[in-house]
Amino acid sequence: MRIQPKRIVCAIDFSDVSRRILSYGIILAREFKAALYVCHVIDLPPAGIYGEIYIESLVDTLEQVKKIKDYAHKQIGQLIGKQEIKWEPVVLVGSTAEEISRMVEEKGIDLVIAATHGRAKLKRLILGSVTERLLRTLTCPLLVVESSEAPVTLPSEPGVSFRKILVGYDFSSNSDMALQYGLSLAQEFQSELHLVHVIEPVLDKSLKQKEKEEEEIRRSLYDGLKARMEKMVPEEAPNWCSLKIELISGKPHEELIHYALTRQMGLIVLGIRGRGLLETLLLGSTTDRVVRRAPCPVLSVWPDGDKQ
Repeated sequence: MRIQPKRIVCAIDFSDVSRRILSYGIILAREFKAALYVCHVIDLPPAGIYGEIYIESLVDTLEQVKKIKDYAHKQIGQLIGKQEIKWEPVVLVGSTAEEISRMVEEKGIDLVIAATHGRAKLKRLILGSVTERLLRTLTCPLLVVESSEAPVTLPSEPGVSFRKILVGYDFSSNSDMALQYGLSLAQEFQSELHLVHVIEPVLDKSLKQKEKEEEEIRRSLYDGLKARMEKMVPEEAPNWCSLKIELISGKPHEELIHYALTRQMGLIVLGIRGRGLLETLLLGSTTDRVVRRAPCPVLSVWPDGDKQ
């Protein structure tokens, strides 16, 4: 099943990372001949973010909101410039996560691109950020772009690359969908696809027996899992991408981040399970943790009907 997004949203806030978000949006829109919506939500930001317009309250008067909308439209136009793609500016007023989620439903969006934000060179770790809310509420895939202090020039630059794609695979329906997206992108961009399964330490410990038997059991497990993973990949895949299947041991989020960093991955694709907010706040998830610390963009996907 080849997946081709036709309607893409770039969620920008006019910070430095907005150009990086747009770079990915433009490249994907151009490659898939998709419509690109460049969306900014007016959501009670600090005074001064809109240039010389000083705002004590965004909802004081309709005139103030109109000025901000005009400014936002102008800024979006300047950021996009003369790109040969189909694009449209969208400026909304309200809660950022809620407005973007509503737009996704109303316009049938296939992909949203947003970003993490850094403070003092560290990724924002607190829960409740706009991107983390989107990660839990969107009904379409979310591509989270890492913040970077490096300057970005539109429409494309060396930092935007899908030449190496990492798919985290755990044999769930969520990771099956992640694999489908990874394969589609690898086919589109002629990428090197790394399909990686992480065996958690608790599983390794359960195999502890006599020393002579331990390695045989471990090897049998690894061989069996690798064979199952190979069956998930279409036979024709090697014709249009370079495939690598890897099994490693450790904590999934730590090992996936390390793998992406040491092998210079350009994209990580992960499935995400739907679950209640309380459980997420208490336990987090592999996807949450990878998104916060990944050295490259992370695409989170899930099967239809699996998101809560």
